[in-house]
Amino acid sequence: MLEIALDSDEEWDSSRSWLPLVRKAAEAAIAESAYPDLAEADRPVEISITLTGNDEVRALNARWRDKDKPTNVLSFPMADERDLTRANLAQSELLLGDIVLARGVCEVEAAQKGVAVEDHTIHLVVHGTLHLLGYDHHDDRGAADMEAREVRALKRLGIANPYEIPA
Repeated sequence: MLEIALDSDEEWDSSRSWLPLVRKAAEAAIAESAYPDLAEADRPVEISITLTGNDEVRALNARWRDKDKPTNVLSFPMADERDLTRANLAQSELLLGDIVLARGVCEVEAAQKGVAVEDHTIHLVVHGTLHLLGYDHHDDRGAADMEAREVRALKRLGIANPYEIPA
């Protein structure tokens, strides 16, 4: 059973219900991972998602990655492969980790891509969830695998391939 702990600050549009969007994004990412049963396992599986501003993300990026600038999404995994493969065992809750998104960066990137902020946010939650599941893009092979999983997850949600270059 997937649980989403969502926290959003005043920079994110409070008239928008973000929880259903981020839940669907996380579920789609999990479905396209090597661990598709995590979203429906009897064992509670939790992801913490924080929607905040550039300043907070910049501070986290500086502290944990030594990069003193805001970025679109940060992921902080808490589980390892052994935890992920035991999803159906009767154990305590599995904390996958934390995902933090920066509103300003998301808005700028969405505008540059010509997509809705909601769609770009969904993409970044998919991306962040895949990081929590052990995927990365530090080399060409990992990047290609992760990108393909993102594209498939977004297709499940009716969102176009964000990596496709428009004609």
